Amino acid sequence: MRVSKRITDLVLALVLALVLSPIILLITLLILVRDGRPVFYLSERMKTPDQAFILWKFRTMTVANHDSGVSGGDKAARVTRTGRILRKTRFDELPQLLNILRGDMSFVGPRPPLRHYVEKHPAIYAQVLTHRPGVTGLATLRYHRTEERLLATCQTAEQTDQLYSRRCVPVKARLDMIWAENQSLCFDMRLILETVARIIGASAKKR
Repeated sequence: MRVSKRITDLVLALVLALVLSPIILLITLLILVRDGRPVFYLSERMKTPDQAFILWKFRTMTVANHDSGVSGGDKAARVTRTGRILRKTRFDELPQLLNILRGDMSFVGPRPPLRHYVEKHPAIYAQVLTHRPGVTGLATLRYHRTEERLLATCQTAEQTDQLYSRRCVPVKARLDMIWAENQSLCFDMRLILETVARIIGASAKKR
């Protein structure tokens, strides 16, 4: 990672953590009151093909003892009322400011994959994970809605896994590599601003 990109991440993460702290506290209290503990969902993700880290999110689903894999239609009934709003606005990802400060993630980059998919697609992730994972990115902005529509049709964890591997992993990897080939501070800021615009749009629709 370039020094300038890391410095930008640190400064922006510190500023946002300060500015958004009232919202983060409000969401924390809302989950505690409406859904109970735990407030956060912790998930192992891969930073490199052989280095894992713990990704932080606000919990958006009811707790299950054996929860694994990406979210598809098979998990839709577990999404809480609070969770639906948090997912729509992407506020569930605010705790990832901690991941950015720790150096696990950047603001812009490939979404950090589960170990299962890195092991299943080693050639793909050997390329994708040469870059630090991000909260948002080209693949997130261009393919996330399509991914949601595809996975919403799945009724079992096996269907979700197969469809995600076949239809989502290759497309997202191509978009991630397009970003990597054109990565610059200006390009990253453009993607961040586009992400913010989508969040504001999603929040406005909820009113």
